[in-house]
Amino acid sequence: MAFPLLAVFITALLIGVPIAVSLAGGAFGAMLAGGKPLFMIGQKLFASLDTFSLMAIPFFMLAGGIMSRGGASRRLVNFANALVGWMPGGLAMVTVLGSLFFGALSGSSTATVAAIGGILVPSLVEAGYDKRFAMTTAAFAGFLGVIIPPSMPMIVYGTCTGASIGKLFMAGFIPGILLAIVECLYCYWYGVKHHIPTQKFSLPTLVKTFGEAFGALLMPIIILGGIYGGVFTPTEAAAVSCGYGIIVCMLVYRELNFRQLCRATLDAVVAGGMIMFIIAAAGAFGYVMTTEQIPDRVAEFIISISDSKIVFFLLVNLLLLVVGCFLETTAAILILAPILYPVLPLYDIDPVHFGIVMIINLAIGMTTPPVGVNLFVAAGILQEKVEAVINPHLLIYIVLGLLVLALLAFVPEIVMFLPNAMRPAAF
Repeated sequence: MAFPLLAVFITALLIGVPIAVSLAGGAFGAMLAGGKPLFMIGQKLFASLDTFSLMAIPFFMLAGGIMSRGGASRRLVNFANALVGWMPGGLAMVTVLGSLFFGALSGSSTATVAAIGGILVPSLVEAGYDKRFAMTTAAFAGFLGVIIPPSMPMIVYGTCTGASIGKLFMAGFIPGILLAIVECLYCYWYGVKHHIPTQKFSLPTLVKTFGEAFGALLMPIIILGGIYGGVFTPTEAAAVSCGYGIIVCMLVYRELNFRQLCRATLDAVVAGGMIMFIIAAAGAFGYVMTTEQIPDRVAEFIISISDSKIVFFLLVNLLLLVVGCFLETTAAILILAPILYPVLPLYDIDPVHFGIVMIINLAIGMTTPPVGVNLFVAAGILQEKVEAVINPHLLIYIVLGLLVLALLAFVPEIVMFLPNAMRPAAF
C-alpha cells in the first residue's frame, strides 16, 4: 500500500489539491488498493482529533485574535519603539521585538506578520527604509511567532509524538531570543550603513508605554507560570488566555466590543477548523504509513548511512529545509514527525530538543519561496508582488537564521537549559 499512498498524495499536491484532501486521498487510495475496509478511514479521522491537547489550538488562536483586535499589538509596538527606537535601525528592531512580543500572544507566524507588519511596514518606508527591506524584515521576524511560546506547531508536534508540550514551550524561549538578537544586529548594521534618522531616548515614554503594554506582556507570564506551577495544563492555559484577553481588552483597554469578539471567535473557528482537518487527514495518512512499516524502514535506512548524530542532524536539517519550502508547517510536522521520531533514541536525541530544531527549520521555510506564506502576507501589506520580498536582505536573514539553527542543533544544552531547570512535576 506504500506506493499508492505516496503516489496519490504527491500527485494531488502537484496539481494543487489542498494538503488535507491530498493526505486523506492518499490514505483512501492506499486502503482501496490494499483491499482494506474503507470505514477505517473514518475511524482514524475521528481518532486523530480525539485528543484533549488539540483543544489548545483554537483557544490560543482566539486569544491572539482578541489581543490583536483589542489594541494589544499597537501597545506592544509602542513599548518596543520606546525601548530600542532610539538606536540605529531602531524602527526595524521594533518590528523584530514587536513580533517577538506578539508571538507570545498569538502563536501564529502569519498572524504576527499581519498584525505587526501591518503597523510597522508603512512606518518603516515613511522613515526612510527601503520598502524591500521593510517587507522582508516583517516577513522574517514573523516566524518568531511559532518559536516563542505558545506555539501552534509545538502543540501539534507534542500531540503526535507524545513529547511534553510544557517542555516544548519552555524550550522555545532561548532559541526565539537568539534569533531575535541576530535579526536586530542586522537591523542595526542596516541603520548605521544607510544613516537612518533616529529618535531620542525618553525614559518617561518608556515607563509610560510599558505601563500601557503591561496587560499584554503579562499574558505569556500567566500562561507559562500556570503551566510551570502545575496550576493548569497547556490546554487549560489556552482557555485561561482567552478569558484573560477578554478582561484586558474589554475592561482595561476598552477597545474590544462584542461585535469584534464575535468576529475574532469566527476567525478562530475557521482557522482552527482548517488545522483540525489537516490533523485528521494526517492521522489517516499516518495510520497507513505505520501499517506499512514506513517509519521503521526509514529508520533502518538512516542508520545504514551513518551512526553519527552530527551526520543525522545534517541530513534531517537539509530534508526539513527543503520540505519547509513546499509544505505548510503543520502538515510537514504531522507527516515527518512520526517517521523521524522512532530514530531519535538510536542517536540519543531528546524529543524536545529535536522538536525545537524541527520547528525552526520549518519556520525558516515559511520565509522561502515558492510557498513561503510569510512572504505573501508581507508583500500584501504594501500591495506589492511577492518578488519584491525575495531580495538580498531575505538571503542574509536566512543565513543568519541557519547559523543560529546550527548552534541550537549541535549544542542541545542551549535548547534544554530551561526545560531541565524546571521542576519535573511542572510538566
